[in-house]
Amino acid sequence: MDIINAYPELENEIVNYVPAFEKLKNPLLRHTVAKVATLQQAATIGNTDVSKLVNRLRELVGQSLETIQPQEGEYNYQQPGWFDVNEIEQEFDVGEMLARGEHPVAQVIEDLKHLPEAKIYKFVASFLPVPLIDKASGLGFTHWISPLSDDLFVIYFRKA
Repeated sequence: MDIINAYPELENEIVNYVPAFEKLKNPLLRHTVAKVATLQQAATIGNTDVSKLVNRLRELVGQSLETIQPQEGEYNYQQPGWFDVNEIEQEFDVGEMLARGEHPVAQVIEDLKHLPEAKIYKFVASFLPVPLIDKASGLGFTHWISPLSDDLFVIYFRKA
């Protein structure tokens, strides 16, 4: 998030507001996930209203409050009719890539581009990859988010 670079003092406030962002204190995640996450996505991850988050941050840096319209983003947590475990073509656990300090979005998008029709791509992460889901959705992929715990998510992608 560019906001953390511009206002480093806001990092703790963002983490307090969106506890899932505690992981951004990890330098590897900070230089990968945080670079592409927006405040709208942070609010989605934290299950909070984006206008409240933005106005809290604006207040802390002495800026005036604004009316903010949240973007419509739909994230699917219900198992879709297209899901069939036998149709999983490829699986990717992002943990090792992040441990090397690499960003997974380009790799996943490349994988999705080569995904055969009606096949499923399984993505595993220790965080909810909202920027990746948004990018894949923009490329015509549908998804299903299956949280296994507070810090383990499986996201299934399929060409819509």
